[in-house]
Amino acid sequence: MKYDIQRAGMGKRFGAWFLDAFLFISLAVLIISLLSEMVHLGDHTVKLDNIYAEYEEKYGISFYMTQEDWDKMSEEEKLIMNHAATMLAQDMEAKQTYEMVLNLILLTLSLGLLIPYLILEIAVPLLFKNGQTLGKKALGLAVMRTDSVKISPFLLFVRTVLGKYTVETMIPVAFLVMSVFGLVNINGLLFLTLFLTLQLGIMGFTRNRSTIHDLMSHTVVVEYSSQMIFDCPEARDAYEARINEN
Repeated sequence: MKYDIQRAGMGKRFGAWFLDAFLFISLAVLIISLLSEMVHLGDHTVKLDNIYAEYEEKYGISFYMTQEDWDKMSEEEKLIMNHAATMLAQDMEAKQTYEMVLNLILLTLSLGLLIPYLILEIAVPLLFKNGQTLGKKALGLAVMRTDSVKISPFLLFVRTVLGKYTVETMIPVAFLVMSVFGLVNINGLLFLTLFLTLQLGIMGFTRNRSTIHDLMSHTVVVEYSSQMIFDCPEARDAYEARINEN
């Protein structure tokens, strides 16, 4: 026999997500702040700002401008700007400091986001069982495999680290950071828009209102009180056999 999946309503899912997101962001901000202090990110950032300020003062320009500001500049001013940018690019100290700041930002963000995921999305669900985060526990939701079997630690890892962290979080975050540093152009922002559209499209048109991480782990969010969740396929098959006998 086949069981009807007691899919969680979008209202409850959003409420659970909101609570989990609040806890996640609070913990992530704390961890990122601590990591930033440990690697002296602020000192390196100040050093880079000072290098930029020296070149701006020397050439009488500003590296921070809009396309409109650039269009208003005279040809002579543009030549000065291009020369200043060329000299800055050839400055080894500036290059090393720039790379250091970029790498430290990516490092602190990566670890600062990974650690909350490991705590709130893996350790807590393993403690509560049935894939429940604090938000899902509060709203009476659970996560199971699409065949009504309890989610395993491996699938929980796939769902969280590969799905939520790597695909849904770090890819957009990396593009945002690179956009801020001018390493990607408008195509990067277009990618982020398409990525968000894909996520919303998957939730809107899949039968189980799945997200990318649910598709990757073959899981579904359900109503815990009304959904029968089996410990293993054998337990499900044995139950089906008993039902069919009757």
